[in-house]
Amino acid sequence: MSWEKDYIRKLKTAAEAVRVVESGMRVWMHANSGYPAALMNALAQRAPGLRDVEIAHMLSFSNIPTAEPPLADSFRHNSLFIGSNVRTAIAEGRGDYVPIHLSDVEPLMESGLWPIDVAVILVTPPDRHGFVSVGASIETTMTAARSARYVIAQVNHCVPRTCGHTQLHVSEIDAFVEHSEPLAELPRHESSESQRMIAKHVASLIEDGSTIQVGVGGMPDAILTFLTGRKDLGIHTEALSDGAIPLIEAGVINGRRKTLHRHKAVVGIALGTKKLYEFVNENAFFEFHPNRYINDPFVIAQNDHMVAINSALQIDLTGQVCAESIGQRFYSGFGGQLDFIRGAARARYGKPVIALSSTACEGTVSRIVPLLNPGGGVLTTRADVHYVATEFGVVNLHGKSVRQRAELLISIAHPSFREELFEHCVRAQWFKRNQEPVPQARAAAACVM
Repeated sequence: MSWEKDYIRKLKTAAEAVRVVESGMRVWMHANSGYPAALMNALAQRAPGLRDVEIAHMLSFSNIPTAEPPLADSFRHNSLFIGSNVRTAIAEGRGDYVPIHLSDVEPLMESGLWPIDVAVILVTPPDRHGFVSVGASIETTMTAARSARYVIAQVNHCVPRTCGHTQLHVSEIDAFVEHSEPLAELPRHESSESQRMIAKHVASLIEDGSTIQVGVGGMPDAILTFLTGRKDLGIHTEALSDGAIPLIEAGVINGRRKTLHRHKAVVGIALGTKKLYEFVNENAFFEFHPNRYINDPFVIAQNDHMVAINSALQIDLTGQVCAESIGQRFYSGFGGQLDFIRGAARARYGKPVIALSSTACEGTVSRIVPLLNPGGGVLTTRADVHYVATEFGVVNLHGKSVRQRAELLISIAHPSFREELFEHCVRAQWFKRNQEPVPQARAAAACVM
């Protein structure tokens, strides 16, 4: 049978396609810009006849009807990276969270320890050879689709056809539902003054020829604006935003000096606006890969001058980083932070960076703390942390003693909290009361380069 006939045979309405879902099944939901809204809406309509269906997924920022309280008996979301749309459900016990490195998700599926019954995904129309593209959100969905017992694809003409490891053949998909609609977008927000100050410090670590991982959001976008004078930068990142477009168009990001995938921007997810999705469409400069490859520390380490930039919610005075929870309340996820921190640390001339604002809650709470909040998980260990940047500077903790680390971190804490942090160090007997750690730390901070 030709692929065209096979495709027509598999065409269904959304309501028909999701009838395959039964109570107790695990359903993989394509997330980010790949959210299959028509399929998820149809699945929500089946709620009265379903119980305990697990909806597993990566970060999603769309409005998901199956996560609403009235459908809690029918559907339970299980997130591998928490977004704002499921954060309340998880906090209220209506949803679950799996703490896992992104590089480990796909082996979990393939091993059979985490079987997928049904995968619902978003794809392009087939090309002339019968291949569809899963678009700009590869992450772990390619592997989920190939591991699932049954695959339903929503065919959407707005999905960009991306290059790299993004193709599935019609023969690999069990049902198609044609329904085009605009992709989920993550609007750009103006970077704050604090973010721009941090970005300037982080940008000082990025040299000509560096390969960078920056992520998405106000701070990553701010960092990119400080790189206009650099030459021959490369990209190896799990997530790419609109902020990279001007640097690519200007030739600043060209991949010429990369030691892995030279002349290519290696990406797992493009997450942003319609402009970004159109920019990556059929653009051979971009090479999309699953997280299993993108986030493998051994792959990351093959990029000389790798600069990996990640964020944090808190860091204690010994260098322990909390980035997934606020106390006992789970906020985001492990994501790829430790994958990239360790990969960059092992790269030749690599620089792992943790960037965070010095305060939260409008300046009333310090993010640099004596001790992490009770219940706060350590995502990146003190032994893995190298560079830490706030709006007050950047320091390098690698190879430093606990006392030296405390001195350095106090030097980049908000001035309102430095005395409090100093007093903790005195009580912990790291400092003597007559010691003046901050000037010493500033001198050390000036030598981090």
